[in-house]
Amino acid sequence: MAVRNGSDYVEGLRRRPRDVWVSGRRVTDVADDPVFRRPIQAIAKLYDLQHAPEHRAVMTYGSEIGSEIAGTSFMVPYTQADLQKRRMTSKIWADATFGMLGRSPDFLNTALMTFAEAADFFAQRGERFAENVRAYYALCRDQDLFLTHALVNPQTDRSKGSHQQEGAFAHLGIVDERRDGLVVRGAKLLATHGPTADEILVYPQPGLREGEERYVLAFGIPADAPGLRFICREPFDDGTQSEWDHPLGARFEEPDAVCVFDDVLIPWDRVFLYNDIELGNALFSAVNLRNHTAHQTAIRGFVKAQFVTGVAVALARMVKTDVFLHVQEQLGEILGFLQFIEAAILMAEQKATPNARGTLIPAYAPLQAIRYHLPKMYERVVQVTQVLGAGGLLMNPTEADLKSEIRPEIELYYRGAGVDADERIHLSKLAWDVTGTQFGQRMLQYERYYAGDPVRVGAGYYLDYDVAPLLAQVRRALDR
Repeated sequence: MAVRNGSDYVEGLRRRPRDVWVSGRRVTDVADDPVFRRPIQAIAKLYDLQHAPEHRAVMTYGSEIGSEIAGTSFMVPYTQADLQKRRMTSKIWADATFGMLGRSPDFLNTALMTFAEAADFFAQRGERFAENVRAYYALCRDQDLFLTHALVNPQTDRSKGSHQQEGAFAHLGIVDERRDGLVVRGAKLLATHGPTADEILVYPQPGLREGEERYVLAFGIPADAPGLRFICREPFDDGTQSEWDHPLGARFEEPDAVCVFDDVLIPWDRVFLYNDIELGNALFSAVNLRNHTAHQTAIRGFVKAQFVTGVAVALARMVKTDVFLHVQEQLGEILGFLQFIEAAILMAEQKATPNARGTLIPAYAPLQAIRYHLPKMYERVVQVTQVLGAGGLLMNPTEADLKSEIRPEIELYYRGAGVDADERIHLSKLAWDVTGTQFGQRMLQYERYYAGDPVRVGAGYYLDYDVAPLLAQVRRALDR
């Protein structure tokens, strides 16, 4: 086993060419391509943190199978201390990127951990599938692999099920069941960091209907699997953006891609579940996936909201608008959001309960509440930042202007209250990058739909909530 550093991760990508399409051209060596170089560097720096002396004790743990160590994000929690250690690991990674990397390695490591911890669920389809899950978890943990996932069907005809689409394999499904594995065809989205990950994880979401058996699939395969192609969205950075002009977008761009499976063979030892509607619908709740991944998501979301709130405060202070009551009220509103998010994280840990397998499960209710409300809170934080920045977010010259003969004029007319032009312009660019550029708008859209359809998330929260104590209180008030 080994805990990887950044160089290990990058070299692993070079050894495994994959089929990636971006802006009309095919890329096989993502590690040296200008579009992917910076996203890869961002992930590599996260892996380096595991080896930093000040973080090593938190970000690694002794494996259950020996004296070797593994990354803490793979750790199955048995105690409150384990949950806290997982939280600290996620926060270190989130702090390093200001919460801007939605697909940092800890997210899918967490998901895979829940699969392995609940391997008995997959055993309902056959004991070999439980063994597959355990073996795959051990492989990814011991090699410290970077996973992403592709779960959503293409937006073809949303009024119809997968089996009713025009074309039997518009959505990913099983073509053939062979002695050496399943052959699958179709597409899944949205694989954030798909072209730059080591492994792709696919598993079903609730809502499967009768007749969709062939589309029920859970498996993990290498990103360089034959027949697997990634079609990327238009990149926001071609590798040439100035980091001064785009302090976030030039460092934390994440490639998003549609995964196209052209008769890809999934070996049997990589298959976890297939052709079972009942188990496919039950997976999320039965393996406590939502509890654990929502814990990681809330931590990253807290850091992200905290950062943008800080930007809003800095903007107001830069031109001293924070002396006005209406500005203070808006800043107080968004500062309050941070308390709600952090409280939900801590409450989920404090109310964690052991399951029948002896592991500790973060409380579902506070985490799912934040999963529903955090996108709304983040949208409001972005809005307040834009309003307080006003036209100052749009009028800024570039780094090249500052190095030109017009610098004296810039120094005179772009100053703030007690800050020079360089500082004011740079802060304004940071604020615009996180709220208004293509990068910032992706960040907003990403949070809106990170947990899925917000209407279904809210409705699901109501359906899952134990309202009996609330109704009992109402009955008590009505009783004489």
